Amino acid sequence: MNFGCHEIVGRDRSRSNGGVSFALLILVGLGVGVTTVLFGFGGGFVTVPVITLVGTALGGDAVRVATATSALVMLVNAIVATAATPRPVLARLSGRWRLFALLALGGAVGAVASRFAPVALLTWGFVAYVALTIADLVIRPGFIRPLSGRAIDDEGSRPGGVPDGFGLPIGTVAAFLGVGGSVMTVPMMRRAGADMHVAAALANPLTLVIVLPALIVSLCTSGALPDAQGLVGSVDVVSALALLLGSIPVVILLRRRPPRIPDRVHSWTYVALLVAAAATVAVVG
Repeated sequence: MNFGCHEIVGRDRSRSNGGVSFALLILVGLGVGVTTVLFGFGGGFVTVPVITLVGTALGGDAVRVATATSALVMLVNAIVATAATPRPVLARLSGRWRLFALLALGGAVGAVASRFAPVALLTWGFVAYVALTIADLVIRPGFIRPLSGRAIDDEGSRPGGVPDGFGLPIGTVAAFLGVGGSVMTVPMMRRAGADMHVAAALANPLTLVIVLPALIVSLCTSGALPDAQGLVGSVDVVSALALLLGSIPVVILLRRRPPRIPDRVHSWTYVALLVAAAATVAVVG
């Protein structure tokens, strides 16, 4: 394995785009922008299934490339979304440096681990993780169904709703599977009494902290990936660019003019998106 940062490799187009055009990826990017603002996903649960489809010619390595590429898309979207978030909302994470450090460490560990993991583990790990999360969100109170007032008070004693000690496992799992961490942090903040709007907004800076070290690892490692035009390390920069061209304007627009969505509808839509993402990866994988 070469751990030196790679330039774009491959002289010819040895990789098919799976029938997904650059223009279509820009349209998909619009959806990525919506999920970034409304659900805090940053793109992970959209980009992993989509880039898996794009890289079908890579065979089993398509999921590995999708995981790495999602880190780039999530990082840029998280930066833009965080910069546009009102300061009073971001103040809920003030002083959480220990949490940030552990999230970043976990992001690096998870990204390195994903370079060595079997592709089947990345694929079905993604599916299993999302399926368990969906069950948790629907069955346990606090996400769809409200907690009791006492439970909210107890959870709310932690600013931001995410305990510091959870930073390492959240960062590791998020980077390993390429999901950004919002699927863990948003439910935690919901159960701390935050509405979906606030929980999604705070998920963006937390995602940023996770995916930055994960992206550095992905750019500098390609593992056993075959040479393919458009790959930098294991990141598909062409697909990432298309997705970002679509997502960034949407992120800016929705941060300036946030839509009014009933909280219950907002939370159920979050669950529905997780179902769609898991189903897509299961079918493609």
